[in-house]
Amino acid sequence: MQRRTLLKLGLAGGALLAVAGASLALLQPARRDGKFTDTGRAIFAALAPAVLATLLPAEAAARSAAIAAYLPRVEAAIEGLPPALQAEVDELLTIAGSAPGRLALVGLRTAWAEASAAEVQGALAGMRDSSLALRQQAFHALRDLTSASYFSDAAPWAVIGYPGPRSM
Repeated sequence: MQRRTLLKLGLAGGALLAVAGASLALLQPARRDGKFTDTGRAIFAALAPAVLATLLPAEAAARSAAIAAYLPRVEAAIEGLPPALQAEVDELLTIAGSAPGRLALVGLRTAWAEASAAEVQGALAGMRDSSLALRQQAFHALRDLTSASYFSDAAPWAVIGYPGPRSM
């Protein structure tokens, strides 16, 4: 490789990194001070019907109430993670909450707040079946946080026939 070509590649790479860094600085965080921003709430409110599907109440008002009750449990689950893992989850949610990240990482064209359960399910299936380990890891993180947070409360246990922990 010629020196001139190497210099051009170096300058182009540096410019690309500068643009990417500036873009990331402009992203809206999904969590601030341990609480979801509108972005974080929209992500998990869209994930709940897609991941939990028929496990959520069928009636619209009860479904909305179940999702509203689940969102603080997701916040608490993330808050209970070690700081380094919280930072990784925050990065994932911030990237997934941005339009370019939602499209590139998640594969979801529609904004989280406007996406149907079927659209989110399709995007999650694409992440799960991706050949990129990063997309698979993001899928597992989003699915596991959603499921674990929803079932961390006793109210939905009856739907799956779980009587609760045995008394000793």
